[in-house]
Amino acid sequence: MGYVHDEHMSEFIHPCDFQPSAGTWTLTEASNVVSNDRTAADAAVTVLIPIRIPSNSVAMKGAKLASIDIGYLIGTAAADDFATVELEKVTIGADNVAAAGSAPAITLDTAHDIAAERLAVDDHTMTITLDTPAFLDDGDCYWVKLVIDCAATTVLKFFGAVAHFTLRV
Repeated sequence: MGYVHDEHMSEFIHPCDFQPSAGTWTLTEASNVVSNDRTAADAAVTVLIPIRIPSNSVAMKGAKLASIDIGYLIGTAAADDFATVELEKVTIGADNVAAAGSAPAITLDTAHDIAAERLAVDDHTMTITLDTPAFLDDGDCYWVKLVIDCAATTVLKFFGAVAHFTLRV
C-alpha cells in the first residue's frame, strides 16, 4: 500500500448540515439547486457549520485544513449586520477532562473582509483561510460560526460549503 499526500482534497458540506440557532428554515430545490432558506424576519441568527474532515492520532497525518468556501445569498434587503465570521476549534479530551475551545486566526477573501460586503444583497462565495493550517489530531473538530442580523425582509439562503485540505495517510 502506498503513501498519499494530496494537497487538493475537498469535502462538500450540505446546507442541511448547517445548524441555525433561530428562525424558520426550509430545504428548497429549484432549478436543480438545493438550498436551506430562512423565512424573512427582523432577527439575528447564529449559524454553525461543521467541518467534517479526517483526523489522525499520529502527528502530521490525516487532514490539514487550509480554507473553507461558503455559498450563500442575501436577497431582497441587505442584512442589518454580519460582523461575526469565526472558525472554532474544539478538542474533546479524555474522560474527566473538559472539552477545550479556541478560535484559530483566519483571513477572509477581499470581497468579504468587512461586514458591509458580507451583508450586501448578492450571491456570495466567502472564503475563510486559516492563517496557520494545521493537521487535525484525533479529538479535534472545527466549526464555522456566522452571526447574521437580518432586516425584516432579508432573504437568507445557504447553498453549502466546501472544506479544502491536504490529506496525508
